Amino acid sequence: MFINVKMVLGGEGLRISASILNADLANLEKELLRVEASGADMLHLDVMDGVFTESITFGDYVIKKLRPRSRLLFDTHLMVKDPTKLIPLFAKAGADMLTIHVESDCDVAACLKLIRSLGLRVGLSLNPGTPVEKLFPYLPLCDLILIMSVEPGAGGQPFLVSSCDKIKAVRIEADRQKVLLDVSVDGGINLETAELVRKAGASVLVTGTFLLRADDMANSVRQLKMDN
Repeated sequence: MFINVKMVLGGEGLRISASILNADLANLEKELLRVEASGADMLHLDVMDGVFTESITFGDYVIKKLRPRSRLLFDTHLMVKDPTKLIPLFAKAGADMLTIHVESDCDVAACLKLIRSLGLRVGLSLNPGTPVEKLFPYLPLCDLILIMSVEPGAGGQPFLVSSCDKIKAVRIEADRQKVLLDVSVDGGINLETAELVRKAGASVLVTGTFLLRADDMANSVRQLKMDN
């Protein structure tokens, strides 16, 4: 039994998902407390398998250990070759939302439906080199679309401006299909790029380096949420 989680997806206003990819992993509980105190809405957990990406991060056991220590929504991003068998493990560990990649080697629709059947929010992500149209058939199955604005695998990369066009395209197609969903963007988010993606239609900003390395994380969250 997990503690009650603040469910913020689908709400009004811009929401911040704090990525712990560049956190001090030797003091992860302390970092969790910093994120929660900052006013961030979600915790973004990048799961990398060393196959879909060159990097390896952590698995379901780490999330299971973190779950009792935070009331934030666990926004879990599966950057893995085949998420099919992993989805139930991360659901059991305490993820609130699972985002898989449209480029994964799996039956994407079946995986999205599996996530939904387990009572989790459903996300689908797109890499920078993939045409945005690949997402369109799956929009009705999703609560969130995650546009990667850097190449997946490492934090601290420069923002790809082309991601703004993909955010706009998803918004237009979702409206055409009459689908209500959040559009999230991950990679290179700071005050300047946050303004760009918000104007393009993003409703959730995933940010790691900008927040985790800030002297005053709460002030950084407030700045990201301010109207420009």
